[in-house]
Amino acid sequence: MATWEVFAQSAPEIASGGHKLLYQYGIGLGFLATVRADGGPRMHPFCPVVLNGGLYGLIVPSPKRRDLHRDGRYAIHALQPENVDDEFYVTGNARSIPDGELTGRVRAAFVATGGTTTGDEELFEFDIANALLATYERRGQWPPLYRKWKAPAS
Repeated sequence: MATWEVFAQSAPEIASGGHKLLYQYGIGLGFLATVRADGGPRMHPFCPVVLNGGLYGLIVPSPKRRDLHRDGRYAIHALQPENVDDEFYVTGNARSIPDGELTGRVRAAFVATGGTTTGDEELFEFDIANALLATYERRGQWPPLYRKWKAPAS
């Protein structure tokens, strides 16, 4: 597993393209997949925050928060642009970060991009095991250019 910073240093083109897709609408937007108690997948709209070398999420009391506490495996997929089929996703493990100062910094960054908070969110950091960026010259083009990254074995 790696932090966003390690990922970005190892694969700058993928990280830059991914960041652009995550933040294409100003606020970070995508989908978060978690693992339900029965082992099935669960999908959630999600607002990731890339800040100071980490990939974070402020998670309200919800099924996705319970899923992450029980089984930290996740996938995050950015929203697709309107004019082309580009894709970005990362997978790995999430963990709760009980750090009030860091939570405050992530919350401030989130609000600065247009997000709103309820104050009862819990901060999670998303460590990255794999990333994929697929880029297209135009909508409908096939195949895309695939760029993949895997965290070095620890």
